[in-house]
Amino acid sequence: MKIVFFGTPDYVLPILTLLHKKFVTGPGKSPIVAVVTQSPKPSGRKQIIKFSPIDKWAHEHKIPIHYSASELAIDSVNADVGVLASYGEIIDKSVIGLFPHEILVIHPSLLPKYRGASPVPEAIMSGETVTGVTIFKMDEKVDHGPIVSQFREDVFPDDTTETLRARLFERSAEVLVELLTPYLRDKITPKAQDDKQASYTKTMTRENGFIDLKKKSPEDAERFIRAMQPWPLAWTTVRISPTDRKIRRLKIHKAHLEEAKLVLDEVQLEGKDKVSWKQFNEGYREFAFVTEG
Repeated sequence: MKIVFFGTPDYVLPILTLLHKKFVTGPGKSPIVAVVTQSPKPSGRKQIIKFSPIDKWAHEHKIPIHYSASELAIDSVNADVGVLASYGEIIDKSVIGLFPHEILVIHPSLLPKYRGASPVPEAIMSGETVTGVTIFKMDEKVDHGPIVSQFREDVFPDDTTETLRARLFERSAEVLVELLTPYLRDKITPKAQDDKQASYTKTMTRENGFIDLKKKSPEDAERFIRAMQPWPLAWTTVRISPTDRKIRRLKIHKAHLEEAKLVLDEVQLEGKDKVSWKQFNEGYREFAFVTEG
């Protein structure tokens, strides 16, 4: 079995590592013949070049690394199937055709619900108690191809995007390795999605983290704060005193509900370290929330 893996962030590593472990045929003989991941980028104030977790894994295992899917055709990479999980680039139809069994995509929602880039935060914000993962065959449309497998997963009351997403991808690794052999032997018949039931999510930006605490219900605000973790983090705006004209961002790292009221636990004023809500109140006794975002 020869696989090309498309992915970038750390939370998809369980898929890559289990594929390698399950289908390895001997020392130095990984089923992963190449990875495609986002190119290294400068990060932080010092603009240090940062490589993706998938990039680092492939380097450690001496597996060829590509920074664009189009490179696969140029380099004549030979593989049976592609596996894609949170890669971050639109794949051209010509690349899908390079694989005899095309590309399988791992998407963290019960498609056709929550197509797009942010299904996990959307599920939390919407108050879902159950979500899941869909493994489907890629086609030329976003999250549209026929479904190979699905499983359901409970959303816990204290789940953040980080915790729920990690759980979904860890379990999807186990499901994928069990179905891959029968899939390659044409023992599984994919099922078309019902486009009439489709819903869509958008790509998150830093600005999407803004929350007006005066306008959100406590329940909606608490879910929103969990949904924005670990990125872009929920944030609101404050003035630290009546005489201060500057409007400052206040990141909200953690909150909870208590007797149907929102209680902030950990916050971070722009340019400052993260502190408890008690410490913030003690330091800025005259602060006020403002509605400008």
